[in-house]
Amino acid sequence: MTSHDMRHAKNRRGGPALAPVVLAALLASGPAWADAAPGAAACTGCHGPAALGSAIPSLDGHAADEIVTQMHAFRSGERKATVMDRIARGFTEEETRAIAEWLAKPEAARHAQP
Repeated sequence: MTSHDMRHAKNRRGGPALAPVVLAALLASGPAWADAAPGAAACTGCHGPAALGSAIPSLDGHAADEIVTQMHAFRSGERKATVMDRIARGFTEEETRAIAEWLAKPEAARHAQP
């Protein structure tokens, strides 16, 4: 799809498609997530600062080993979940460790630009 096609793409309701716009905004936002392990940035959508006060726990302040242990519990079925059991099974042991180590960093450090 060319940039011309993307600018004129329509969604199912006939309005402009937002995916190209959202993707461009994310790419233009800079390297804030550049050092994130694959999959880690998505975790903060539910488990980041916005989670405070909700039923979904924030992962801020949790140690990497604790996050890995919980991911193992979700993966094995030891810890019951609505979606985390399926999400946890989607990552290898190495990916889980890398995600946990990135999430264990203080939030300011995760967003610091090199």
